[in-house]
Amino acid sequence: MNSSYMLRLARNLKEFMGDMSLSTLSEEVNIPQPTLSRYLQCKRQITLENLIKLADYFDVDIDILIGRKDY
Repeated sequence: MNSSYMLRLARNLKEFMGDMSLSTLSEEVNIPQPTLSRYLQCKRQITLENLIKLADYFDVDIDILIGRKDY
């Protein structure tokens, strides 16, 4: 299930998170921590709703999060 966009999403999400904990991000964007963890481990495909939440939170285009565009 490791499609290339999932790998790029995980890499970019880790970069945007920096030192932020998973629990903090979970609270900030209202996405359960186990779900975020699965995104980072490429074990779950992200929903459009959650992709929008993360893009809005980090103030980036969705295409940047999934690696279709450079930041």
